[in-house]
Amino acid sequence: MRPLPTLALALFSLVTGCAPKATRDFGRFLAKQPQNTFDVLLLDGQVIDGTGQKAFAADVLIRHDTIAFVGEVDPRLVQVQKTIDARGKVVSPGFIDTHAHGDPLGERGFLNFLAQGATTVTLGNDGAHPQNLQSWMQRVDQAGSEVNIALFVGHGTLRQEAGLNYDSLPTQAQLEKMGQLLREKLDLGCLGLSTGLEYLPGFYAPPYELEYLAKEVGAKGKLITSHVRNEDDQAIEASLNELLLQGKHCPVHVSHLKVVFGKGKARAEQILDQLEQARQRGIRVTADVYPYTASFTGISILFPEWALPPHSYEQVVATRRQELLEYLRNRVNKRNGPQATLLGTAPFAGKTLAQLAQEKQKPFEEVLLEDIGPGGASAAYFVMDEALQARFIVDPTVMICSDGGPDMRHPRGYGSFARILEAYVVRTKQLSLEEAIRKMTSLSARTMGLADRGEIAVGKKADLLVFDPAQVHETTTYENPFQLATGFETVLVNGKVSVENGRLVQKNGKVLRKF
Repeated sequence: MRPLPTLALALFSLVTGCAPKATRDFGRFLAKQPQNTFDVLLLDGQVIDGTGQKAFAADVLIRHDTIAFVGEVDPRLVQVQKTIDARGKVVSPGFIDTHAHGDPLGERGFLNFLAQGATTVTLGNDGAHPQNLQSWMQRVDQAGSEVNIALFVGHGTLRQEAGLNYDSLPTQAQLEKMGQLLREKLDLGCLGLSTGLEYLPGFYAPPYELEYLAKEVGAKGKLITSHVRNEDDQAIEASLNELLLQGKHCPVHVSHLKVVFGKGKARAEQILDQLEQARQRGIRVTADVYPYTASFTGISILFPEWALPPHSYEQVVATRRQELLEYLRNRVNKRNGPQATLLGTAPFAGKTLAQLAQEKQKPFEEVLLEDIGPGGASAAYFVMDEALQARFIVDPTVMICSDGGPDMRHPRGYGSFARILEAYVVRTKQLSLEEAIRKMTSLSARTMGLADRGEIAVGKKADLLVFDPAQVHETTTYENPFQLATGFETVLVNGKVSVENGRLVQKNGKVLRKF
């Protein structure tokens, strides 16, 4: 941007209308302001606004926590507390992680998200929200967070609070109790309801329970996000159909879309077509995906339902030992063998099930039965196909999530958003930079109901990134998962600088509430 010769000439041009259009726009903006003081000016950046449109040269002016002006700014006409030189850099909205885990009050905090460009994350996923939800939100408000946090009500936790636990046939009175608890928690500002139907106790929920709760969610104008009942290749369509039935009553969202054991791009097309056909029938369905081919969850996923609560594991081992061993052997071999299960919990962390079996000099199924048990570990499972998952990643209707957390021994919690830019934009060019950013910002904001975020536009909240895409790197690995991404040199959260020169300055995040 070429500065005007003098301040007097600039003011004369504004008054007479002889200035260039960009300058006239700024002049008209200033004329409507009660004062010309602002908090932050991002100067000379290439703005990618999150909508998918091409990058454009512009300055971004911020007052308090809100974007006040986007265009050409004459710095001599305003008083700004902080100016950030964005020359040669991209300025984009902060990324929104639509499916995350962890506790911002934990020892590591949420720097793992901030370092990869995520300025807002959603918690309460997979059917589990924090105990004493309202007081938890208040504690986070008081302590602050590296990133903004939006919450879902967890269906499994809701079941426990209503006294259902593992009951598979809830009564009308129990449904009404769950409905009452759900309404109370949604009124705290939660985004909607999350279900984890592959996990206990959500596993026991019958269709009529899920439909009842979907009506409650719809009445509040909110969303259901679901870890569907079974992500295996032979069961994924039926699991999605179960969620789509709930979509008659409210918008529904498929968490971390995947097809376990499925192969190839064509298989992904079948699933995407199933979702598109539902949209054509009027179902408001969306999905997110993380950019890795290994999942991560509790080891109980390898065990049969009859060896899990409310059944007594000790009794099952005593009475059905051989049957359980055979089940575990077949289950693990179907999931690409013991070498494809990488344990993530001490004292086994960093070892595959095959390595642990070799150390203990016994079959891996006996290690599972005797040394670990269904509640004894979490693990990464290498059970997905790269071509299939890549098709989900590049689809314009699918947004990006991490499904990770600061303490999870999986690189997705530290590298997902950096990986999208590094691998899918810069290296392989499967996505344009503008499209990748749209899938991590405005698409996510609209889906989650965060109307004031996800775009660079006047009136939107100033969650912003300044970076050079070529310098963004995922440094985390399966072997060393707790390594921060690099390249996001400046990060603003709610209009304040949180990261400067790649280093944490202060916590500016807060709990977001949707009413």
